[in-house]
Amino acid sequence: MTFSLAGRCERTGALGAVIASASMAVAARCVAVRADAGAVCSQSTTDPRLREALLDAMAGGVTAGDAMAAVVGRTGDIAYRQLAAVDRAGGSATYSGGLALGEAAGVHAAGAAAAGNLLADRDVPAAMLAAFCDRAGESLGDRLIAALQAGLAAGGEISPVRSAGMVIAESVPWPVTDLRVDWHDDPVGQLAALWRIWEPQAESYLRRALHPAQT
Repeated sequence: MTFSLAGRCERTGALGAVIASASMAVAARCVAVRADAGAVCSQSTTDPRLREALLDAMAGGVTAGDAMAAVVGRTGDIAYRQLAAVDRAGGSATYSGGLALGEAAGVHAAGAAAAGNLLADRDVPAAMLAAFCDRAGESLGDRLIAALQAGLAAGGEISPVRSAGMVIAESVPWPVTDLRVDWHDDPVGQLAALWRIWEPQAESYLRRALHPAQT
């Protein structure tokens, strides 16, 4: 009961993921990013451990496609899972198991991968991918928000969406952006509003961590 996108900024190398669901606190369970490694989504009947398995592989230099194939090949109950991944070079991959929830679909292209399950329309991931790719000159956060809005406009999932989140990693080990709406009637709208507030502040908080004497 989720739709998501993992993406990479071609200009900066930043990696991020965005997600929405009818389930509470979806971002806490389903998305993860790691600087100089990749961005991943692990959803459907969710196993959060698969996020770290994919990121560990990509951090070691394995492409998103090869990392996905390895995780799918060795994981029990993988038929229940749905995965999306983008690596630090922009390679991408998706997987939807045969027992993924409801209408499930995934698409990927250079720099992005989108997936969804219990979808109201099978073209939701494609709409997300198009919105992300069409905004190549914008900031990664703006592109991720646009992708989530496009997925919702294309039908989203069959149940009302209640939670959403976005994470972005840049050049430091921790996510520079980690925004979550855990239960709301309009979580996508709320997440977009949070991003508008946070975006102009993000760089200052990074400077505080790295160069406190200069802040």
